[in-house]
Amino acid sequence: MRKALLCAVIGAALFELACSRKAGADVAAVVNDKPITYADLDKQFAFQFGGTNERASDDQLTSQKLEFLRVLIDNEIMLQKAEKLGLLATDADVDAKLNEMKSPYTQEEFQKQLGSRKMSVEDLKGQIRRELSIEKLFNKEIRSLINITDQDIKDYYNANKANFNLPEPQVHLAQILVTPMDDPGVRNLKNSKAKNDSEAQQKIRMIEQRLKSGEDFAALATNYSEDTQTAANGGDLGFMGESTLDKANPDLRKLIMAMAVGSTSSILKTQEGYRILKVLSKEPAGQRDLNDPRVQQGIREGLITRKDQLAKAAFYEAARNDAKVVNYFALRIMENLAARK
Repeated sequence: MRKALLCAVIGAALFELACSRKAGADVAAVVNDKPITYADLDKQFAFQFGGTNERASDDQLTSQKLEFLRVLIDNEIMLQKAEKLGLLATDADVDAKLNEMKSPYTQEEFQKQLGSRKMSVEDLKGQIRRELSIEKLFNKEIRSLINITDQDIKDYYNANKANFNLPEPQVHLAQILVTPMDDPGVRNLKNSKAKNDSEAQQKIRMIEQRLKSGEDFAALATNYSEDTQTAANGGDLGFMGESTLDKANPDLRKLIMAMAVGSTSSILKTQEGYRILKVLSKEPAGQRDLNDPRVQQGIREGLITRKDQLAKAAFYEAARNDAKVVNYFALRIMENLAARK
């Protein structure tokens, strides 16, 4: 039964393929008469994944490209909708985003990044224009329609009240980290990296002096921190419970718990390098009340995210229903499968 079903599917696919040869051997898919070529697919795939797929088998690579083509098809559907509604990103939008992407790199490093993905600056600008245009479409067609009421927030809080009961005191931390290793993976706005212990000490002392002079901690973290996980977010480490800090380093926990909210530590030498910490806030153990603005904001953001994801999924499905799509890459895979029988 399964074999008969497979043969029927392959037969139907081959019939459609035979009727669609006029699309050309270089066409991977067509969306409302707009072709996506195999060259487009390969270029976008290399840009998205770089060299991370070098060890994949032929079948794995084909499967990954098939999945990625579905993404390109969906993006083309969205892009055509954005164009129809006059929501395409402007040259100014694209240039601003490009400059933001280039800022952590030297010119040589940026060109090397493009080269590794076999893309030109114009290719990248095209990618940026697509992404910004689709984002504008979502803002108009989805996010502008999402409304979270006070009652929604109250209902969520009452249904999940236990989640707002902190079992222990927590502290919200940020950090600036400087390492003594010349790590090429380090990225910050100033592209600043210490190459050895002497440079690391000099750099962290410079940062300490600038903090004492009144400069903003988050800005200095974004510009100079060598922690790849937090630099772009102003050094924000999030909330940590006392027990988590105690397991990491009991002496460090004592120091942090003794610090006042808003204060910064002296230079701390740790296994990874040199750190300066800032206490952003402290939360006592116990039930957090619905009247707490931070509780309300957290719930609101969570509900918006959930509704946004649901609406976006429905929007994609509805848009696919209205689009005329032929996936020639998928049909070619089916043809090859039938040929091996």
